[in-house]
Amino acid sequence: MKICNGRTVIVTGAGGGLGRAYALALAQSGANVVVNDIRVEAAQAVVDGIAAQGGVALANGGDITSMAGAESIVAAAVAAYGEVHAVVNNAGICRDRMFASMGESDWDDVMRVHLKGHFCLANVLARRWRDASKAGEPVAGRIINTSSGAGLAGSVGQSNYSAAKAGIAALTLVQAVELARYGVTANCLAPAARTGMTEDVFAAMMKAPERGFDYYDPANVAPLVVWLASEASSDVTGRTFEAAGGKISLAEGWQVGPARDKGARWLPHEIGGAVAQLVAQGRAAQPVYGA
Repeated sequence: MKICNGRTVIVTGAGGGLGRAYALALAQSGANVVVNDIRVEAAQAVVDGIAAQGGVALANGGDITSMAGAESIVAAAVAAYGEVHAVVNNAGICRDRMFASMGESDWDDVMRVHLKGHFCLANVLARRWRDASKAGEPVAGRIINTSSGAGLAGSVGQSNYSAAKAGIAALTLVQAVELARYGVTANCLAPAARTGMTEDVFAAMMKAPERGFDYYDPANVAPLVVWLASEASSDVTGRTFEAAGGKISLAEGWQVGPARDKGARWLPHEIGGAVAQLVAQGRAAQPVYGA
């Protein structure tokens, strides 16, 4: 069943890995796919593969980290297909260092590609969808963001990446609330798959098996992305899903836990005992990856 038939979806970082798997699956589901990647030749190779299977796609090398670049990507999509219905913010980089050894550029580069890269395209589209909704046009916009287990639990040697991915999960919550009135949903993925970003660190663990189910195949995550990009997902927003192999799980974020209310200002020497009680009553956080 082609549940994205006639919808136009922009996928960033789609020249390989997860983005490529998403683009292929979306095209197979009937979507017009804008395959965005700074590696234009890789993007074109994905488009050629989609075309060979009878799908419709456009290669695009626009810069997701600037508003001008984002506007050009959306303009190209609209010129080709008339409208944009969904964006899959997938592109990312790693600049791994232990925190005490991390340089300013290591931090800035990751924040620019991940956090700002998620902001620019979604912001351009949110304005477009808002204006359409206010003009009385039906809107079924979809923002699909990418967090990570590192963003949900932290990861040793990846303080920049973890912080950016945690920020994306929080950004999704705000987008979902603010854009609901315009017919737009925002959801987030924390996928585990074999990609260019994981092959060096987790090459042995994520190696494809000689036979049987390939747990870390990026294509395993794609069906969830296709469904989220479709109109069928209209009642799901503000959620973060972890996806790996054949498993989909719902990530549960920060919640207000145990509390102590003195009814008056605490004195410094009283704090230790109160905190000890709260920690004893509270649920421990998931362990940081690599700890």
